[in-house]
Amino acid sequence: MHTLTRDDIEQAARNVYQVMPATAQYPWPLLARRLGCTVWVKHENHTPTGAFKVRGGITFMHWLKREHPGVKGIVSATRGNHGQSLALAAGALGLRALIVVPQGNSVEKNNAMRGFGAEVVEYGRDFDDAREEAARLAQENDLFLVPPFHTELVKGVATYALELFNAVPDLDTVYVPIGCGSGICGVIAARDALGLDTRVVGVVSTEAAAAQLSFDTGALCETASATTFADGLAVRKPIPEAFAVYAAGAARIVAVSDAQIAEAMRVYYTDTHNLAEGAGAAALAALIAEREAMSGKKVGVILSGGNVDRSVYAGVIA
Repeated sequence: MHTLTRDDIEQAARNVYQVMPATAQYPWPLLARRLGCTVWVKHENHTPTGAFKVRGGITFMHWLKREHPGVKGIVSATRGNHGQSLALAAGALGLRALIVVPQGNSVEKNNAMRGFGAEVVEYGRDFDDAREEAARLAQENDLFLVPPFHTELVKGVATYALELFNAVPDLDTVYVPIGCGSGICGVIAARDALGLDTRVVGVVSTEAAAAQLSFDTGALCETASATTFADGLAVRKPIPEAFAVYAAGAARIVAVSDAQIAEAMRVYYTDTHNLAEGAGAAALAALIAEREAMSGKKVGVILSGGNVDRSVYAGVIA
């Protein structure tokens, strides 16, 4: 991935803001009282699709129309948020969107993707299986295969980090969840483009810790499974291009359990009355785990999405 400049990210932001406004970041007082540090929450749960991915979708579609003007449509694999983002962005440009999800995927995320105009296909046991099917369908239907990681996706996602760093340039540390890696790569890109010293900490699930294992050993590692209710984190193997960026740019990667993530979802509700999905609450879960080390500091957490099925959320909140 080539290095993004501030100009690159600001240009992406102009495209993003044609579809949605900037999201808020707030220093919630009850989180500060609970954790003993200033906690700035970046509210990517407040985008039109309820997650940060929409920014990458918009930016990618602009690039696709420019670079591949004859394209008829796109196909991609997702657990939900990437798919909603592509469906919205493709629909805005009049392109077909075919989205592959694993069997047993979130019913509400599937419905949301259809609501934005996507055709949804269920295939395979997990995200990695769905990715292989998406590649096959791209060939079969003459559609453009949108990868889970691409410079244009990162450029779009980096716009949320630009907003956060413009608002709070003196953050000591920012915690970012890692699935395929566009989120953390966008934060690293924006930090570096602005010349800031903020430490970026990646967060994975203990049940899907491939990114952490890879970071700690310096070589790509794959796990046998990725079974976590935080579906945005449920990836068995890192994307090599993303790994190259966060291996160099992250301070560390921490793993949190489903129980810790569920607790962070409850804390978000209690202290801010915001709905966070599992992956969306992972960053706060990591901060809660490391709160002693962060005492007195100014810290950012990315609430990357709020798309959780009602039945799942009801179980967590109860």
